[in-house]
Amino acid sequence: MKKSLFLELIDLYLAFAKIGTFTIGGGLAMMPMLRRELIENRGWISEEELIDYYAVGQSTPGIIAVNVSTFVGFKRAGIIGGIAGTLGMVTPSFVIIMLLAGFINSVSDYPAAQKALKGINVAVAALLTHVVYSFAKKTIKTPVNFIFMMVAFLCVGILKLPSYIIILGAIAIACSLVFVRARQLKKHPSKEKGGEK
Repeated sequence: MKKSLFLELIDLYLAFAKIGTFTIGGGLAMMPMLRRELIENRGWISEEELIDYYAVGQSTPGIIAVNVSTFVGFKRAGIIGGIAGTLGMVTPSFVIIMLLAGFINSVSDYPAAQKALKGINVAVAALLTHVVYSFAKKTIKTPVNFIFMMVAFLCVGILKLPSYIIILGAIAIACSLVFVRARQLKKHPSKEKGGEK
């Protein structure tokens, strides 16, 4: 039986509020939680869709996790679903920041608080390592994919290029490859038919 729109919106809001409350470390560190909640527990999207949402979310203005919540909400319930998902993701952060803003400076001077923050940094590093491994396993399927990854890594890690240049460059190269492939298929339609067999 299909849910009513109201129940669907409540479900979207609560799902993303849960993710926003219990995940620390930003959009990329939220990947394991998003995967577990949206794919394994609820079956709302596929793993490929999540990777696509992350790619688009990284390429557009705003926080990745918030963009993903908007995309998933829109897929489930249109524009109002996108709003519900977005509100669910940002509400916990807004509330927590408002509560902590008044005394964060005084707390950060305590040795126990400093140690806790260092522990959180280690946990976030572990989560990001897991995300990199998951992304690589799902997206690096050919030598060309591997070359793209290494070039992007060198541009960021060695040349210190801004991420938007790498993203725009990747978009331009991908569009060029699609254009060239389309031209080849137009000239030799038999290749497409042969590939389908």
